[in-house]
Amino acid sequence: MSATPYQAVNFADKLSRIHDHWQQRVIAEMNDYQFKVVKIEGDFIWHDHADTDEAFIVLEGVLRIDFRDGAVQLSAGEMFVVPKGKEHKPYAEKEVKLLLIEPRGVTNTGSETSERTAANDVWI
Repeated sequence: MSATPYQAVNFADKLSRIHDHWQQRVIAEMNDYQFKVVKIEGDFIWHDHADTDEAFIVLEGVLRIDFRDGAVQLSAGEMFVVPKGKEHKPYAEKEVKLLLIEPRGVTNTGSETSERTAANDVWI
């Protein structure tokens, strides 16, 4: 019987392996949920996720999430859960490093397709 390796997931290490923006990478799974790290900068696209909430946790930087009726600003160490079906658009004036938590298979641009649409289930 082989020993199970117990090893912590280090956010800084995982983020250091990402060299492009808006391309999230899976770092862990819990049940049907994936934990994804991503570097973002600039404007995203308006989109929603009809069937699921989406959690944004800022590890570094300042993130603004725009809504049609307002916005929320998050700094390092803060989080926000976008309710399912709520149209939103993330924006980062300078590079932001995020941890996202969402169900496996969720497309980052919702039902929209653009140059910002990232491949699913890419592990790092």
